[in-house]
Amino acid sequence: MLTRYATSQRLAVARDKQAQELDEEESSMIFKMIDSFLTKKKFKDFFNKNVASL
Repeated sequence: MLTRYATSQRLAVARDKQAQELDEEESSMIFKMIDSFLTKKKFKDFFNKNVASL
């Protein structure tokens, strides 16, 4: 039986292989989207933390 960790590792390897098949423009777009999502999450967390302290 696969553990949750093993399953997520298998998915990560599969995604990495798929990402390597993308051309440079597609790969760049994916990384920009990920950066955007992370920035949005960090801002949301920061905002929620600071609003809660008011």
